[in-house]
Amino acid sequence: MKSMYAFIAETWQNEEQMRTLMWERLQKWRREPVIVRLERPTRLNRARVLGYKAKRGIIVVRVRVRRGGRLPRRPSRGRKSRNQMVSRLTPKKGLQWIAEERANRKYPNMEVLGSYLVGEDAKFKWFEVILVDRSCPDIVSDKDLNWITKQKGRVYRGLTPAGRKARGLRRRGRGAEKVRPSYRANFRNEG
Repeated sequence: MKSMYAFIAETWQNEEQMRTLMWERLQKWRREPVIVRLERPTRLNRARVLGYKAKRGIIVVRVRVRRGGRLPRRPSRGRKSRNQMVSRLTPKKGLQWIAEERANRKYPNMEVLGSYLVGEDAKFKWFEVILVDRSCPDIVSDKDLNWITKQKGRVYRGLTPAGRKARGLRRRGRGAEKVRPSYRANFRNEG
């Protein structure tokens, strides 16, 4: 017997089915503000894996992030065009981590639990971010989630799953010697 979450996961993996579903959704999402608070998660199976519970003190927010590299200001003089450093400038963080930070800035009294991708087109990506209120009594008394009450600003320190991925902490062994505890710490130790 398959669980309900298995059926939801199958639907999200079926590209043909999702393309027709997303076509209508994305048209609506493009007209909405950048950060939208939701009643319930779009991908319930992913949200539950990250620790979502339908209870007081937990909210879900959909964030829109522009895709691609960043466009810096072009120097007005004194460079060869190839040395102007205006092309191929990509952020050091992933777009998912950027989306989590933006959601946390909008809701500063909450902590980011995690996030997941819900849609993309040629110009934007949409992520749903799960936020937890540290001071809510329901969260403090929840044995699965009360660990987050001891953390503050975890998204800015790269402690969310997306942040850990961008910091390279999923790699182990050969080729990952200078990843832990952080790139900056290893850079300071040399020389």
